[in-house]
Amino acid sequence: MDTTSVSIGATGSPLRIPYFRNLWLGTTVSVLGDQFYLVALPWLVLQLSGSSLKLGTIMMAAAIPRALLMLMGGAVTDRFAPKDILLVNTSARTLLVAAIAMLTWLGVIRLWHLYFLAFAFGVADAFGFPASQALLPTLVAPEQLTAANSMFQGSMQASTLLGPAPAGVVIRSFGLATAFFLDAISFIFALVPLAQLPRAQPAPPRSTKQPGVLHSIAEGLRYVWADGPLRLLVMLFAGINLWAMGPVMVGLPVLAKARFGSSAAFGTMMSCFSGGALAGMILAGVLKPKRHRGLMFLGFVGAEAVGLIPIALIHRFLVLAVVLVLIGVAAGLANVSIMAWIQGYVDRAVLGRVMSVLMFAAFGLMPISLILAGLVADLHLVAMFVVSGTLILATTAFAATGKGVRAIN
Repeated sequence: MDTTSVSIGATGSPLRIPYFRNLWLGTTVSVLGDQFYLVALPWLVLQLSGSSLKLGTIMMAAAIPRALLMLMGGAVTDRFAPKDILLVNTSARTLLVAAIAMLTWLGVIRLWHLYFLAFAFGVADAFGFPASQALLPTLVAPEQLTAANSMFQGSMQASTLLGPAPAGVVIRSFGLATAFFLDAISFIFALVPLAQLPRAQPAPPRSTKQPGVLHSIAEGLRYVWADGPLRLLVMLFAGINLWAMGPVMVGLPVLAKARFGSSAAFGTMMSCFSGGALAGMILAGVLKPKRHRGLMFLGFVGAEAVGLIPIALIHRFLVLAVVLVLIGVAAGLANVSIMAWIQGYVDRAVLGRVMSVLMFAAFGLMPISLILAGLVADLHLVAMFVVSGTLILATTAFAATGKGVRAIN
């Protein structure tokens, strides 16, 4: 890749780099549109079925291919230009969401359509997540990675702050189809700057002979397993997301519908969490922590767990909103600091595969988490949140007893 654009802003803000700036702005608009989809999809499922279990299984339909193909996505990312992978990925998402919008507008949408959409999005995520993480270090200088991550993750959280509440209002006023159409249109804003990125070459292989995909996956797994901090992070990510993803993705929309009966309430709950996460990410980008990142990560995850426990016990919406904001702050601080460390620490030649291993740890157990959450939520919503938060806290405490994560700087 031509490094001219990187060197221009290497000593200052990533915004001085044109390719980064355009991609950041376009992605911000696109993820703002995604919030309409993220509110509309669970609401549509609950309207069609009235079942938290079916909501869990539809989300599981995305989680299974995401988990199974994530390692392959990392291997493909290290072989091809991340730009090309993301262009194909984003184009496919645009067509899929537009099709669901049309089916909803015509009034012929069925649950099986949503299962197919979820499955296709899961496949797209498996290749898109590693590619997006591998693309960023090619656009900015190493010393700009913390700020660049803060900006990208911050804009995503800003979109989830600004998008869900209006999405709920749009759904209530104009219908679910409108929300899906708006998301489909928003993808165009990401496609344009992606297409304008210069032709990039993937990082050179670690050997002169190009290995097969399975060999590449195995190499990434060996790299992570041989590195103590990365190995422990994989285990920690797996444990935390097993206990957290299902309760949050299934529990929050079910709680909003059962207790407050409004898509606007659900959107506002998501906005509160995202507002807190945005504040945490901005704080991380300003402070740029360089020491004790492992200890901070463990502390912030523990704070998230403590906040998750009482969510379903809170009946006043204002108090619930404050708790969600505080959980978001902790999540934002944890995510930015640890992601910037990983991107600067890992060998560029295997970065895509390492990211895929970490994401596989985060998402691999999600199908189990989603189906368990759907089952438990139907039986006892309060118990689901209490048990979830307690198990996350126990997992974090166990990880703190070892030196691997605590030693990360």
